[in-house]
Amino acid sequence: MNNERVRQGAVGHVRLVEHLGRPVVEKRMTDPARHDTEVLALGALGCTELPVPELIQVDRGSILMTLMPGQRLVSLTPDARLTGLEASATLLHRLHDLQPPRGLPPGPDDESIVRRYSDAPGPPLPLRVPRTERLTFCHGDWTDANLLAIDGKITAIVDWERAHLGDPIRELSRAAWATSRKDPRSFDRLVERYGADPVKVREWLPIHAAELWLWFAEAGPPAYLEQLTAELESWPPI
Repeated sequence: MNNERVRQGAVGHVRLVEHLGRPVVEKRMTDPARHDTEVLALGALGCTELPVPELIQVDRGSILMTLMPGQRLVSLTPDARLTGLEASATLLHRLHDLQPPRGLPPGPDDESIVRRYSDAPGPPLPLRVPRTERLTFCHGDWTDANLLAIDGKITAIVDWERAHLGDPIRELSRAAWATSRKDPRSFDRLVERYGADPVKVREWLPIHAAELWLWFAEAGPPAYLEQLTAELESWPPI
């Protein structure tokens, strides 16, 4: 069992191990800041109704947590994925209403993203940082890879290492835009279920596009950069 890899999350080295006679998930991370953030977030969420893994044991660079049921949305059929994403919007709203734990890191530096993209050879984008009305507890990577489900019900939200204190509409917008790149239906379904103003959600889209383009330009496969560049040349995408 010690060598069995599991798909409870998409970041870090994750495997199934045995602890006190039962299967649990071990996640190893080399970045101390991300390790500490995941521990902080899961510890704060343990007493809430959100479906997250329970911390079992925390060591330097390693976390043992409960094995959660369900399949990642990314592995499901398009319609099942869409149903799960829509259901997840309610949970995202609940997260944003929770009291954030002390010590959460700040969110992304959007002014820096604008400056860096303006200096890069990317397609023109209508870049400006929307006004932030409040800061909340954010997951940091709300995607179909980090949501588990059974029969349309979200059974787990995993990979909390990017949790931060940030703008809730920014996080919703990032999730909606990312999912819409696979299935255009996702954007409206997520935003409507969350209950946000679509106009405000769309104001953040150029920031997400610039951030992803910069990531591909610096570290991503060239083919992905070419594909995204072609998408951004016909802005707006949705």
